[in-house]
Amino acid sequence: MLSTAALRAHLVAARLAGTVATSREESLRRYRLFAARDPRALIGIDPERAWAQGDLIALMAEKCGVSADPDHISGHDVIDPELTLAALEAFAERLAAAARRGAPVLLGTGHPHRLLGFYAALADALSAAGCTVLTPAQGRCVDITTRFGLRTHNLAYVRGVALVRPPGTERPGCEPGAHTHSPLPVRLALAAAADAGGPLPELVIGDHGWVCGAGQLGFEAIGLADTDDPAPFVGEAEGRVSVVVPLDDAVRPAYYRPLTRYVLNRARLSQ
Repeated sequence: MLSTAALRAHLVAARLAGTVATSREESLRRYRLFAARDPRALIGIDPERAWAQGDLIALMAEKCGVSADPDHISGHDVIDPELTLAALEAFAERLAAAARRGAPVLLGTGHPHRLLGFYAALADALSAAGCTVLTPAQGRCVDITTRFGLRTHNLAYVRGVALVRPPGTERPGCEPGAHTHSPLPVRLALAAAADAGGPLPELVIGDHGWVCGAGQLGFEAIGLADTDDPAPFVGEAEGRVSVVVPLDDAVRPAYYRPLTRYVLNRARLSQ
């Protein structure tokens, strides 16, 4: 069993928390976009109130531990590992509750290169506990705006985790999926589940548009987010996202394995 102290040390050593690779410049840029209600930063959340950049800095300082000084405009962001640990506890509690009632769950990621293994382990454990891991809209097309313009992707599931891929990349050995912040894939998946007569997920687990898009539609949603993604934390502050774990979402996949073990242990789920 991984102790809390050992996980705290790992978070800092792997730069999942503490001083992280995410730059202050990029975070501030995203806060400005969110304040302007740019869809690229909202990623599925429709804020109830106006969020100025200063409001977002204050929120992210509270939720993540970044600098609350608006004059701090460069360098690396900082995540307080104590806030990460507290959020992981709440995350594990939600997993345990879903497992106890055998709830149908939906998992999806916009960071498949980094986080697929983390979510896949959760899917395996929840399935073993009696939860139905949903895979609606498998193979369906979704058009997503990227930096290169509008691009068609296919919704795919790998080990129970939803992701999107460009057409023609399903062959063995291909990249696991595309990086995306879009809420369109989760909207497609939820609509397909509803059109099929259910079941609908009682818990959605993911990041980026998956957690924001599901939370905005009224589904219980929990997930992970970096300091340059204010949308999930705004969703949490406004009551549409249940739990957001602050951490760097782009380190090596192996660095998330201790988090997986810790969360599953705290949730009392098989591994």
